[in-house]
Amino acid sequence: MDPIYWLVALGVFLVLEMISLGLTSIWFAGGCLVAFVSALLGTPFWLQIVLFLFVSILLLIFTKPVVEKHLNHNREKTNVDSVKMRQGKVIEEIDNFNQKGTVLLEGMEWMARNATSDEKIPVGARVMVQEVRGAHLEVVKVEED
Repeated sequence: MDPIYWLVALGVFLVLEMISLGLTSIWFAGGCLVAFVSALLGTPFWLQIVLFLFVSILLLIFTKPVVEKHLNHNREKTNVDSVKMRQGKVIEEIDNFNQKGTVLLEGMEWMARNATSDEKIPVGARVMVQEVRGAHLEVVKVEED
């Protein structure tokens, strides 16, 4: 196979990567580069395909987790993940037995439940979010000093 085809495929994968910016096709671009070099050296087409697949899969398996870990370590959590361990104020008594309770957290009202017991938490109490389950916050009362 003519090496130019591998070079074109390399360019296509790189352009796709630039468009998506999601680390989706860069691994295949690496495989194309190895297959291109092997085509320049005159290896048979079947070996070029094997090298392309082998290198692409190796890069995907071994380097993707490492790269994603380093790219995502500064990413700020948003939405539901961002409310864990934050403090809010009870605006409707939290009563697990009667399935009621509302907490004001960062200007938003959330339905809430006591995460540790069936003890009621009174209006005005400060609570800390332990977990989010569906549309409810699981909270614990913060002891006042």
